[in-house]
Amino acid sequence: MLGQHPALYGFPEVNLFVSETLGDLWERMGGARQIQLHGLLRLVAHLYAGEQTMASLEMAKRWVACRFDETTLAIYKELTAKIAPLGPVDKSPIYADSPAYLAHIAKAFPRARYLHLLRHPRSQGMSMMKIANGAMVLFSRSLDHDVQPPLLDPQFAWLRVQQNILDFLQSIPPARWRRIRGEDLLASPAEELRKLGEWLGLSQDEDAIERMLHPEDSPFACLGPCGAHLGNDINFLRSPVLRPHPLKPQTLRGPLPWRPDGGGFKTEVVELALTLGYESA
Repeated sequence: MLGQHPALYGFPEVNLFVSETLGDLWERMGGARQIQLHGLLRLVAHLYAGEQTMASLEMAKRWVACRFDETTLAIYKELTAKIAPLGPVDKSPIYADSPAYLAHIAKAFPRARYLHLLRHPRSQGMSMMKIANGAMVLFSRSLDHDVQPPLLDPQFAWLRVQQNILDFLQSIPPARWRRIRGEDLLASPAEELRKLGEWLGLSQDEDAIERMLHPEDSPFACLGPCGAHLGNDINFLRSPVLRPHPLKPQTLRGPLPWRPDGGGFKTEVVELALTLGYESA
């Protein structure tokens, strides 16, 4: 949504800051993790070929291979120069998975703004479990080892990621970060987007707001060509149109639908969710 603002450019999930060099990133994202390169390949194809096709994807792979020795920061700056004067919006979820990744970003861009986007741990967990029958949860190393055999449980990823973000934001001046709940955004998108526009110093006229209400207009808000069809949440790619509506309140109590043993949220998850503004009932 932010990336549709006339002054901004929404990147797909490029995941660049998990490695120091592009070659290291390519090696790290091998095997089953190669889907985490899809966003970068789609972005390169679109910016340098003007399209996302099988042919432009092959060009993007050659573009990457020629830059294996470059730092990921240098690559990021090359990509941002390509979209200038627009400002980049990067929402790669993997960055919040490690304090080291967040520190890499802070060092590379000392004036960056950060938007802490929240979602209730129950609804986020249900969404994660829908992706490839829970494969995303396994991919996120989100397992409950207190039971045998260990159970897939997305609440552990939610807790780890939120704690990483909170710890990181302690080092960021308050003027450079904001927190917003996804539930509030869906209930009143125009109002919340105006608040964000004011914080970012961007135009908040009707045209800007209207454009942000149409994330489906992004060139990356659809499935890409074979070999790079992702680059974003598959649920979003299949249905990117914004549908503003108040969400059904979720509870922090009771059994979780993804746990066959009837288990609920761990105490530390409940405590953190309460601290972040969610209610227990």
